[in-house]
Order: sequence, then structure tokens, then C-alpha cells
Amino acid sequence: MSGVDPSSAGASAWSRYRVLAAEHRQQRLLLRGALACGLGVVVAGVSVWWAGPGAAMAAFAAFTMYERARPSPATSWRQGAMAERRTGRSLAKLDPAGFHVLHDRALPNMPTTNLDHLVIGITGVYAIASRRWRWGLRLRSEGRRLWIGNRPAGDLAGAASRAARTVADLLSLELDHEVPVSPMVSVHGAKVPQGGLRHGGVLFAAARPLPNMIAARPVVFTSAQVATVAAAAERVLPPMLENLFRK
Repeated sequence: MSGVDPSSAGASAWSRYRVLAAEHRQQRLLLRGALACGLGVVVAGVSVWWAGPGAAMAAFAAFTMYERARPSPATSWRQGAMAERRTGRSLAKLDPAGFHVLHDRALPNMPTTNLDHLVIGITGVYAIASRRWRWGLRLRSEGRRLWIGNRPAGDLAGAASRAARTVADLLSLELDHEVPVSPMVSVHGAKVPQGGLRHGGVLFAAARPLPNMIAARPVVFTSAQVATVAAAAERVLPPMLENLFRK
């Protein structure tokens, strides 16, 4: 049994980023060029002439890096797509003889929501969301709240649980028997305890050890059953990118 190409992870998020990044691209390039040239002229005027072009090129590169890193919808989509791709590469380490992995799948009746990753294997079925936070922040659970650093992380557990239930309902209806689906969140950037963090019935774990954590669970399906569930998932969960192109 073979898994899906991990390069399909984050495809719809990357597509949205490219659309947003293309908006007003020419105007942004002209503005960066004008600012860089202005700085170059100033540097050449107060120093030797040949320092001007170097300062202009350095300024242009700095302005470009700042634009890519500054908070914006385009930046959020790009960072989200990159997190999904990293999770995809990590999940590709699962043994293809016992695990099938799908990425970036559309959820019926939820046109703006996608399922980042779905793992179907001999140890069970897992609906996995990828989330990225700033490096060094710590993810922790206190009471009914999930915290990232000193700020509430929102209802991530609820969203992950709802996605898992939706997938479980679809697969159970398609196969005419109950198919449990476990919700997980693949964490990028933030620190999580070794072995993961449970909150609201959802396991939050770093992306790198996630495949080993999934593979180490008790075996509940045969390879034939995995193939049957994977085929059903392919039928009821179309690729999100195809779903977007239909609109």
C-alpha cells in the first residue's frame, strides 16, 4: 500500500497565498525599488559613490524580507502551507505497508474548511491539523483553556474534534459500520511536552515524533481493512484544491 505524495500537503493554502501575493505585486516592487534607490543616493552622497549601489541592493533585499515576514493574510497562508508541508514530509516516514496518508482534503458542506492530513493505518484513523506558532512559545493546558505562551490559543481542540467527527461520520456512512477517527494537531514552532499534550480529547504533538507515536499504538486494523477505509476516504474526501477550482 502506498501513501499520497507529501508534496500535496498544503496545496490549497499555498494556492491562496500565491493569489494574495500576486495582488498589487508590481506596485510593491516599484515602492521597494524607489525606497532602495533613494537610500542608495543618500549613501552615495555622504560616502564614496560606489557605496550607493551596494546600499540600494541591501535595502531592497531587507525590504523584501520584511514584507515576507510582516503579519498579513498572505504571510499567514504561506506559513500555514509550509507547516502543512513539513507535517506531510514527517508523515511520509510511516511504513507504506501499513499506513495510507491523505493531505489537504475538502470537507463536505464546509466550503472554506479543509482537513490538513488524514492517516489511515493499522493502528487506527487520525484526522490531523497542522498549526504553526512563533518559535520558543510553550503550549500548555490549564483547566478548560489551551494557552500558547501567555495568550489563549482559541478553540483548536474543538475545531480538531469537529473535523474528526465529520470524517468519522462520512466514513461510517460510506462503509456502513462505525469508523472511529482520532483528532490530532501537529505543532510547529511552539514547545510541547515529550509525548504530546492532551487537551479536550485532542493530542497536540510536535510534527517530527508524530509518525512514531501513531505507529506505536495498538494494532486495530488489518492491511485489507486499511485499504478498504482508504478507498472510502478517497471517495468521500476530494482534494481541497480541486474543490476550489470548481467554484
